[in-house]
Parts: sequence; structure tokens; C-alpha cells
Amino acid sequence: MMAKFELYKDTKGEFRWRLKASNGEVIADCNEGYKSKESCTHGMELVKRDAATAPVEDQTAV
Repeated sequence: MMAKFELYKDTKGEFRWRLKASNGEVIADCNEGYKSKESCTHGMELVKRDAATAPVEDQTAV
């Protein structure tokens, strides 16, 4: 199985997405519920588009 995005409704009836690794473990999810499925899908698509080229900002420096 490959990694996959899942769209689902939370207990408040809001739409959310999560990214599952090939072993089924959740490795990322949205931090807010969306009122519409379209808005949730748009947020997920932004992550899919931008994550591969996003720089890593190390904030652990003392």
C-alpha cells in the first residue's frame, strides 16, 4: 500500500484530511475543520502542491 490522503468528517460534522503512511500510521493532518468538502479538498491540494519544495526551518537552535 502507498501513502494516501483521506477526507473524513469529524464529530462536529466538519470536513478534515489526514495523510497516512504506507503502514497506516497518520503522519500529518489538518489543524482545523472545514465547513465544506470543497474547502477541505482545496487545503489538502495546497499541501500536496507545496510540501515537496518547502524549505525546512530549524527552530531548535539555542
